Amino acid sequence: MPHSYGLRRGTRYAFSRGFKNHGTIHLSTYLKTYRVGDIVDIKVNGAVQKGMPHKFYHGRTGVVYNVTKSSVGVLLYKRVRNRYMEKRINVRIEHVSHSRSREDFLNRVKENAIKKRQAKEQGLHLHLKRQPAQPRDAHVVSLKENAPETITPLPYDTHI
Repeated sequence: MPHSYGLRRGTRYAFSRGFKNHGTIHLSTYLKTYRVGDIVDIKVNGAVQKGMPHKFYHGRTGVVYNVTKSSVGVLLYKRVRNRYMEKRINVRIEHVSHSRSREDFLNRVKENAIKKRQAKEQGLHLHLKRQPAQPRDAHVVSLKENAPETITPLPYDTHI
């Protein structure tokens, strides 16, 4: 049974750097600009202990509500029993990265705008709702042209 109940307990793997990702932090981490309203992912970098969020927030996504010299304020919601509590945490930028969760949505909005414009020019009515992947159409495989092949493994050879 564990007997340590500290802030960083249970983070042996969560806060460890990835394979071949040890060492100095890339400058691009510090050169990224964060603006109020940006959606960010919180991913703790174990090399920087300052401004590190609690382990609960590792892997969470929130919205930037405040930007300072070396950190950002992130607003997110934490489930506490039967309600969602608004949490505002200040996190250094080493532990934050821009979220890609809205990329697909924004691309779809742009594509749909183009499709709407083209449909309006042609005088058509469009349905732009997403459709799940449909089953493939039925087809018959002919064995006349496609003779079945027998595949056998190569014999194991110990010669070098």
